Amino acid sequence: MTARFVPPGATPSAVSIDAITGPGGDDGRLPRDAARNTAGVAAHALLTALGERRSVVLSIAKGLPLASGLGGSAASAAAAVVAVDALLDAHAPLDMLIACALEGEGLGVRSAHPDNIAPALCGGFVLVRHPDPPDIIRLPVPAELMAVVVHPETEIETAKTRALLGTTVPLADAIRQWANLGALVDGLHRGDFALIARALEDTIAEPRRAPLVPGLPQIKRAAVDAGALGCSFSGSGPSIFALCRGTDSARRVADAMTRAVKAHIGGEPQTYVSAIALQGARVVSSCAL
Repeated sequence: MTARFVPPGATPSAVSIDAITGPGGDDGRLPRDAARNTAGVAAHALLTALGERRSVVLSIAKGLPLASGLGGSAASAAAAVVAVDALLDAHAPLDMLIACALEGEGLGVRSAHPDNIAPALCGGFVLVRHPDPPDIIRLPVPAELMAVVVHPETEIETAKTRALLGTTVPLADAIRQWANLGALVDGLHRGDFALIARALEDTIAEPRRAPLVPGLPQIKRAAVDAGALGCSFSGSGPSIFALCRGTDSARRVADAMTRAVKAHIGGEPQTYVSAIALQGARVVSSCAL
């Protein structure tokens, strides 16, 4: 994501987009109209919040596949507010960046919860205690903790997967989920990998969404057998994540998951192996304008 001021003599508009490359951009599925684009709406919200009257132009380079469960809309919104904030040298507070990015993400998913925006801007693990106003609690990241994500060659619309969740949760499932969340938070604080592994169990979303991904139990088993602490959907899917201890373990898990996805889903999946990023969206390069 790059941001620059509208050149002199150009038709003024608060936010415009001159290019979108990568998934969704190269094939025209992502709108160039800033008012219908996640990044454009987020950038406009920040300009408004800052009382800024100058106009900016965004260039968007998408790196995440669409409808992947990897938080692509949140990534675009977060990148937009960070880029515009840097362009203006505004040093906007984090709460403002989150609120403005949420306006952008809400365009795509029709809701405004910072579960993706907050980690995109903060990095690491975060707990969203309350969505509005956002109460974001940053959690520690144990040394050696690694993530593996395998994205099958398929798409699942977020709206479709959310519809599967319904509006009620059985009390027994909720109690077990709350217990797992508490255990996960404690495991992160104490660097207790065994506890983290026991806590990586989803009793609410995964059972309802599992039919959308063929062979999910077998893929999860392949991950755990290869040494993963746990494995489940990334967001609304179809991407599948695993947490691992150490780089060697993560690479073995990545290989095992990739083979399992090819066997049960087919295609050529995209596989990512990464440490947990301790910093969120940031400026990686700048140029004089």
